[in-house]
Amino acid sequence: MRAVTVRPSSADSLEVRDVPDPVPGDGELLVDGLAVGVCGTDKEIVAGDYGWAPPGEDRLVIGHESLGRVREAPRDSGFAAGDLVVGVVRRPDPQPCGACARGEFDMCRNGRYTERGIKERHGYASRSWTVESDYAVRLDPGLEPVGMLLEPTTVVAKAWEQVERVGGRAWFEPRRALVTGAGPIGLLAALLGVQRGLDVHVLDRVTEGPKPELVAALGATYHSADIGDVTSAIEPDVVIEATGAGSLVFASMAGTATYGVVCLTGVSPAGRKLSVDAGSINRDLVLENDVVVGSVNANLRHYRQGADALAKADRAWLERMITRRVPLERAAEAFTPQDDDIKVVITLT
Repeated sequence: MRAVTVRPSSADSLEVRDVPDPVPGDGELLVDGLAVGVCGTDKEIVAGDYGWAPPGEDRLVIGHESLGRVREAPRDSGFAAGDLVVGVVRRPDPQPCGACARGEFDMCRNGRYTERGIKERHGYASRSWTVESDYAVRLDPGLEPVGMLLEPTTVVAKAWEQVERVGGRAWFEPRRALVTGAGPIGLLAALLGVQRGLDVHVLDRVTEGPKPELVAALGATYHSADIGDVTSAIEPDVVIEATGAGSLVFASMAGTATYGVVCLTGVSPAGRKLSVDAGSINRDLVLENDVVVGSVNANLRHYRQGADALAKADRAWLERMITRRVPLERAAEAFTPQDDDIKVVITLT
């Protein structure tokens, strides 16, 4: 069986190679892989900056934004041959912390979780794969062209859930939301904001190409001006920060309306210094009851929320997010950026 593999911590080690065919264990589905999406984490792994192979192995099958079709399913699993499915990424640690033991493995306290295609478990970038039926999510059959978008959708489903939970500590009826960044996470965050009936604004630095068009097609407003000017004009009640750019992170904190909630989903690079008016930011956070919360990964609840959101979305709009599809044997091409890339997908069939 062919799969996309790397040697973690070794740059330029990506290789499409033969690996053993998967054999399903008790309670596992056998799935024919259809596609995997490529994200920033995959690029870090391929660059040798991140990732861990399974214990006792030197190579890792990558791919965590999965999509496949069930070939075989246990009789009592709730799945059947032909079902369109996505595999969950994270698994709780063997001796779970309190959060993992309660199914909140996205909030793991001790860091001993594992992740498909990232941390100590092979991923989904292979012709076929297995997954525990408890960690598989069925998709609407009509989502086959775009179902690999579910995993990034779960990230923003969790982000919106966190915003609503924090806001719910007091009266909270947000009207305007700002999303910083119009990559896949930002666009999907905007989609879920529009589905919530909010006046959504998206900020990105590009001024032409597919990003402004996709935002406009949602009925949202696209901006490429300075973030301070944008926040002053719209006074967002909610900010979903999807870039990890330090200047945007701190400007988001300073730019919300009173009782604003900022959810950080972008991971900032370490070692870069930035001068900020910490006193002013602290004053605003305290006196306006503002909140800044970080959010990463997702649990089963968010996968189901994401599947519902994709099922309600315009399929043509979702397909426009996928700007390149690369065949398995040329997987390395997916990691060479091209102009106007948004979501790049590796096809496995």
